[in-house]
Amino acid sequence: MAMQPLTALRLRLTAWYVGTLGVILVLLGLGLFVVVRHQFGRQLDASLEQATLELRRAARIREQESESAKGAVVDAVDELHIPDRQLYLLDTAGVPVKPPLADPWIREQARRAAVEGQVDARRHERRGGTLRLHAERFTLPSGTPMVAATVADQVELEDQYAALIVAFGGAALAALVLVAAGGYFLSRKSTEPVERNIAHMRRFMADAAHELRTPVAVMRTTAEVTLQQERGPEGYRDALGVVEREAERLGGIVDDLMTLARADAGERAVRLQHVFLDDIVLDAADAARTLAVAKGVTLEVGTFEEAPLNADPTLVRQLVMNLVHNAIKFTPPGGHVHVDVDVRDAHPVFVVADTGMGIAPEHLPHVFERFFRGDPARVRAEGAGLGLSIARWVADLHHAEIAIASAPGRGTRVEVVFPRIQKPPVSSA
Repeated sequence: MAMQPLTALRLRLTAWYVGTLGVILVLLGLGLFVVVRHQFGRQLDASLEQATLELRRAARIREQESESAKGAVVDAVDELHIPDRQLYLLDTAGVPVKPPLADPWIREQARRAAVEGQVDARRHERRGGTLRLHAERFTLPSGTPMVAATVADQVELEDQYAALIVAFGGAALAALVLVAAGGYFLSRKSTEPVERNIAHMRRFMADAAHELRTPVAVMRTTAEVTLQQERGPEGYRDALGVVEREAERLGGIVDDLMTLARADAGERAVRLQHVFLDDIVLDAADAARTLAVAKGVTLEVGTFEEAPLNADPTLVRQLVMNLVHNAIKFTPPGGHVHVDVDVRDAHPVFVVADTGMGIAPEHLPHVFERFFRGDPARVRAEGAGLGLSIARWVADLHHAEIAIASAPGRGTRVEVVFPRIQKPPVSSA
């Protein structure tokens, strides 16, 4: 089964999160390893120097005690023990004094130290280890030059490296697992809006295709039937009348779709002006009265207070026209549509109420969705179910609140409350 595109996107995003962190951890680990290795090396060298200093002190004490004491004395060099450190006391010719035997490599470094003053050297053993040596020339109280050398196996340092690598690797692995889980969670959260938009787009395209298919099918069928046989002028006139009505309906749907498409793209500039809501509503009511008369519906104008408003008059008129047309459309002949303009606490308010079929409670939350008409009676009505969506868009642009209350068989009431009246602004696009 093919993987869903968004699932594949989430996995790719998660892989990028994990991969990016992995690269960062590798670079950080390498940097940390270099720094810690240098630091451990310095600590080991410092410990070798300190052990050599202790050996020099023990050698001086040994000579002083052997000269001043009578009888057997404790050898300070023999008594000096430093864990994991090999101590050598040699003369300037590289001949070991304490202990009596020394590796030729150590003797060679002692001769170098006798000439150079001090030497730091390394030697790789065949068994796989690495020896680090620090040797210094010094002078006993009697004036005899000697060489003190300290040797340590670097395996101690390598053990520290290994412990560090294991600890860092475990932490890095845990971090990668957490990032993988967190990255997938974040990718899901970040793609949820995209998923919703894709689903919305698919539903919108399917609904648009369905709405456009009907008038196109009617026009095509009418044309085909009309052309199948000879008709008189009246027959052709009737057929063209059907085509005209469907073309007008088709044009209305396309115009509404274009309006919503521009709204989604943000291409429609809002041109704010100081206007009067009552004038806009009165003009829209006069324009809609013809539709009401043709439908047999009484359009009544009630309260009309002067309501100044900072708004785009073209868009507000479209909002009013859509709401009034919607009320007329779903009101049966003999019904009434009532329009009011009021001012409440400095808020301009537009209200349109009808005595139509009403809306079921379960459909109310969806009435502003595109192409939604709900009841079968509304599905059979003219239009594509885009009028309320456009009204909501215009209201949102003007920061107005639009609310709808309805009950089946008892009509519908739509109220639009605009922001408080302000001083006239400078016109802007």
